[in-house]
Amino acid sequence: MTVAIDIELFTDPACPFAFSAEPIRQRLRWHYGDGLRWRTTMIVLTLEPGEAEKLQAGAPGLQRKYGMPIDPAPYPEPSSSEPACRAVVAARLNAPEVEQRLLRRLRIRRMDGGLLDDPELIAAAATDVGLDPDQLSRWVDSPGVEDALQADIARARNPNLAARALDHKLGGPVQERRYTAPSYEFSFAGQTFSLPGFNPVEAYEAAIANLDPTLARRPAPANVTELLRWFDEPLATAEVEAIMGRPSRTQLGRAATPIPAGADCYWIL
Repeated sequence: MTVAIDIELFTDPACPFAFSAEPIRQRLRWHYGDGLRWRTTMIVLTLEPGEAEKLQAGAPGLQRKYGMPIDPAPYPEPSSSEPACRAVVAARLNAPEVEQRLLRRLRIRRMDGGLLDDPELIAAAATDVGLDPDQLSRWVDSPGVEDALQADIARARNPNLAARALDHKLGGPVQERRYTAPSYEFSFAGQTFSLPGFNPVEAYEAAIANLDPTLARRPAPANVTELLRWFDEPLATAEVEAIMGRPSRTQLGRAATPIPAGADCYWIL
């Protein structure tokens, strides 16, 4: 039996930085597979005054820099990420096999110009991953989900000592620092590495190598067909190229079908 490294990912579906870091997360998934065991902790960024208004401006600069399919236009109004975060927690407690995919679909719809407090967006994301939207709505209203969401919020606002030593990578007001999205905590055999904020993939791989030098690292795929067949969701061009380690748009155009979104597209076989 493989003993996995645990990764706690502090994130929020409204955060364009977290979305721009998806190529890194997908690359880790490809290289280490079941050797990594993921858990998401929802930050709920928009609890803080002014955060929803800041996010309303959009992220055209991040789209140009990192290449993920973000609609560069501002959002029509400020919106809360709390309903979407609550939906992710509800899936975690009731259908854990789709939690990560639901978070992914909420991100994608948000970055394509949607509002995360729109019940129709959440229902559509649920349908995307095979959940009955009415069932998800009933889960969302349960007391257990409220307790778990509040636990996530509190956990995200209690960075450990290593993370606090990197205060410039944290967010929130002075009196209540919190993890930014994305932030990672790697744990294995009683050791923990904290990597708050946006980091290059090499930082995460160094933490993995230090925690378990015996963990096998799969090489890059031979071609985009092998890559897209392995994943259970369409990948953005930037994600494919991060994993392949080279420009891949021409190969994608020959082997896969584009799904336009934001300023770019996703690809499926």
